[in-house]
Amino acid sequence: MSTQVTRNQPLQSEIIKAWQKGYESQPHEYSYWINDIEGQVPPELKGTFFRNGPGLFEINGQPIAHPFDGDGMICAFSFKEGNVHFKNKFVRTEGYVKEQAAGKILYRGFGTQKPGGWLKNIFDLRFKNVANTSVIYWHNKILALWEGGNPHHLDPATLDTKGLDTLNGILKPNQPFSAHPKIFYGPETQQKILINFGVVTNLPSQLHIWEIDQSEKLLATHQHQLSGFPLLHDMLITPHYYIFFHVPFKIQPLPFLFGQKSIAECLKFDNQSPTKLIVISRQSPHEMKILETDPFFVFHHVNAWEKEGKLYLDSICYDSFFETDSSINFREDDLDLSHLPKGQLLRFEIDIVQEQVSYKTLETTPLEMPIIHPEKQGYEYRYVYLNCADESIGSILQQGIRKIDMHTGDKQDFSVAPYSFVTEPMFIPSPNASTEDDGWLLTLVYNAAEHCSELLVLDARDLTKDPMAKLKLSHPIPHGFHGHWTNQLFI
Repeated sequence: MSTQVTRNQPLQSEIIKAWQKGYESQPHEYSYWINDIEGQVPPELKGTFFRNGPGLFEINGQPIAHPFDGDGMICAFSFKEGNVHFKNKFVRTEGYVKEQAAGKILYRGFGTQKPGGWLKNIFDLRFKNVANTSVIYWHNKILALWEGGNPHHLDPATLDTKGLDTLNGILKPNQPFSAHPKIFYGPETQQKILINFGVVTNLPSQLHIWEIDQSEKLLATHQHQLSGFPLLHDMLITPHYYIFFHVPFKIQPLPFLFGQKSIAECLKFDNQSPTKLIVISRQSPHEMKILETDPFFVFHHVNAWEKEGKLYLDSICYDSFFETDSSINFREDDLDLSHLPKGQLLRFEIDIVQEQVSYKTLETTPLEMPIIHPEKQGYEYRYVYLNCADESIGSILQQGIRKIDMHTGDKQDFSVAPYSFVTEPMFIPSPNASTEDDGWLLTLVYNAAEHCSELLVLDARDLTKDPMAKLKLSHPIPHGFHGHWTNQLFI
């Protein structure tokens, strides 16, 4: 990605400081029509854009140590006849309510320890369900997702928290339910199916898979035993398979158990061991095959499809993991991001019969947060939109969006550099679309220069154009994670 800046190029340290400002807490909850608009919102764009991410990065002045541990805050952008209404609200999880009442950190997190040293953390294995990773509209309700436990049910119109949700008794209390469910469009029934998984870490660990229809009826469920420490964040699906990347991790349990380190500090990526591709049949008896490839870490996948008896997978892969220790803090002055791995777009080919895996690199530019046309999930596709970064500045400082034509290799870039940062793009098909890329792209941008956030509406067919609309909020929204679009309008 090129920032198109040739004179007065900002220093890398200045851009990192601008990025760090996006990790300031937003404790306030708002509800208002957005009046500061440049351009015009397409009147055909009707529905609600929900997104999730951490909204608090400290509890009464006590800082959390990792963004993954921030309390979840849902934002809703409601599109109606060219006008947009904004509201945001914290998910009232049990942990959020208790910590706000106590005025201090009460739980350990992925990278956070309770204040007071090892004596305050020893043998405390409780984690707060922060409900901060993703959000989905399903069965007339909003589900705020966090992969370590049950989803939280929110009212889609008010964003009020109704409590933990077991999906009509499908989940057991506190059962993990991934933050990356897939909505699969079955061609034979023209019905949407929610497919998701959850991992219960144990000896051995258990992988649970569910298929759920739009009335919240359980269509299929099964379990599989996995060895090691399966850190499965995302999944891939096709009409006949589920696919997971079981990345090679080693965990040092004693420092965590005895309260000396967080779980993030006890995870080590084993680059001497293979990454295992878990391929499970969607048909009973759900046969599972495990194939091996080079050691990769994966957060997010693009898509998978079947063709001529083989499976093809496009994924964002890293040569190593974002390992951390107590000496590294995302807020620190003179933060060095040069050592962090970068996500590259790889294509895997799997021969199920021969049980062979090969891959090739499609893109070396640092990429993340891929999104495709929703009805292409599990099928061969043409266009993908991804956040991208300038490697010379830092692979996690995502300041642009790249569109790739997977048929021709053509690329288009949209940049908000040097002092703004994008979030995961969201593709919304046009109601009368004639091509796969006919629609709009939404991204919530943090503008550090003005310390506010802006929602951009882009023409998904041509990212080289100026935004169709820029909607400026009166305040910042911190860097977040994932979102969801529904054609249902909620105000």
